[in-house]
Amino acid sequence: MIARQILWMTCGYSLALVAAVYFTRAGSRRVAGALAGGAFAGWFIIEVIALGEAVGWWQWQFPVASTASFVSLLYVGTAISCAPIYLITWRVARRYGGRGLAVAIGFAGLIGPPRDYLITRVFPEWGGFAPGIAPVIADAVAYVAFVAAGHAVMRIIAGPAKAGHLARQSLVAN
Repeated sequence: MIARQILWMTCGYSLALVAAVYFTRAGSRRVAGALAGGAFAGWFIIEVIALGEAVGWWQWQFPVASTASFVSLLYVGTAISCAPIYLITWRVARRYGGRGLAVAIGFAGLIGPPRDYLITRVFPEWGGFAPGIAPVIADAVAYVAFVAAGHAVMRIIAGPAKAGHLARQSLVAN
């Protein structure tokens, strides 16, 4: 049952990716960068899940380490779910610069834990978090890290946001 839910999640995030590509007017190079950032984030998230389980911050009921096909499904789902984030952070960085990007990454750290706690309430069969503040902080740090790292990978692939064809041009001649 969990695999079917992850497939549905992947389909939903695929639609979000298409919408993000459309609304951000991202070119093929930027989309490729976002997908590469998502691929890195997918690997990172699976590693964070394993680390959190080993430390005792959370316990997930899906078989992360038991089957290669499930890990592959989870990886593809997380990679696709992260790609729209990087198209949005690209637009934020282009419009507001480094400070705006820092605020966006911090915002991800703020909304990430409540999102994950909501998911465990809606799908209790997926698992849950240990009591206390440590799992919340660890989850927030993980969100900040994977959003920042995925954005960095996208920037390596697609170049800086200010260099895009939609970037604002200075009206003042030097």
